[in-house]
Amino acid sequence: MRLVPETLGRHLSGALVPAWLISADEPLLAGECADAIRAKARAEGYANRQVVFADRGFDWGVVEAETRSLSLFAERRLLEIRLTSKPLADGARVLVELATKPAPDLVVLVLTDKLEWADKQAAWVKAFETGAHFVDVEQLLTEQLPGWIEARLRRAGLVPDAEAVALLAERCEGNLVSAHQEIERLALACGPGPVDAHTVAESVADTARFHLFQLGEAALAGDLARTVRVLDGLEAEGEGEVLVLWSLAEEIRACLQWSPRPPQGAPKRLFRGGRRRQALLERAARRLPRARLRELLLRAAHADAVMKGARRGDRWSELRRLATGLAGLEGWPARATR
Repeated sequence: MRLVPETLGRHLSGALVPAWLISADEPLLAGECADAIRAKARAEGYANRQVVFADRGFDWGVVEAETRSLSLFAERRLLEIRLTSKPLADGARVLVELATKPAPDLVVLVLTDKLEWADKQAAWVKAFETGAHFVDVEQLLTEQLPGWIEARLRRAGLVPDAEAVALLAERCEGNLVSAHQEIERLALACGPGPVDAHTVAESVADTARFHLFQLGEAALAGDLARTVRVLDGLEAEGEGEVLVLWSLAEEIRACLQWSPRPPQGAPKRLFRGGRRRQALLERAARRLPRARLRELLLRAAHADAVMKGARRGDRWSELRRLATGLAGLEGWPARATR
């Protein structure tokens, strides 16, 4: 069964399933899920915990021998397997067996980094999804963050107003570990009771982090302020200018090629990102005239020349013009000449 963090508690309220897989795109939430499973295991008598790190050269025969030895002594134990690389054939076979044929008195917890769509089609992942439990921990969407923060604040005994929640979400976006720490700090400093935006502004540093595809999402949505904020964040974090340019150019091309029913063999850029990006792409394609999109591609070509030193200009200024143009800013500067 595939679960998300919000539904894990309900499934831990009954008997403990003997095999678990956690895919971690958000470390804080994945860690909390793993802690909840460990706590449930301890409560049911699985007091002995063994951790193994499975890299590319790992001998999976060690895991097979361990599962056999555990069952011989009839001692309840938790076996935690931390995957540091994708399992090869032997590893995949052992993981399928652990998910579908659990050993007596053994709970298996497999932890891995984010699994991409193609990874989730692997037989060993499917074995956990159908024969055990697969907890898919994805990053929170931007629109989900305020609700998550408000719930955490209230759990800590704080009663925030809407402005306090919005400001904390803005300052900690993309960094849930920091948001968690700031909430704990606020609870210690303020004690139970109301929290306003002034208190948050005085005590919470700006620790927001952004990933590259958030820039394209903000620009496609026509959110100019957020587009600038994400781009500034990427620059501050040292993101490569060429990669940012590629991302923006891909979104522009996708808008030009967008169709309600893409033909067979259409570029992959039209399909990535799921339904959420499809909706953003449709809105952007309807919002931006094709002549504007073609001009944006020319601007992208000019930015590429600047990146390569063939033309004069500031790289991040060029990216800012391109991103804000895609977001819908009118009157952005004309393309520079040599």
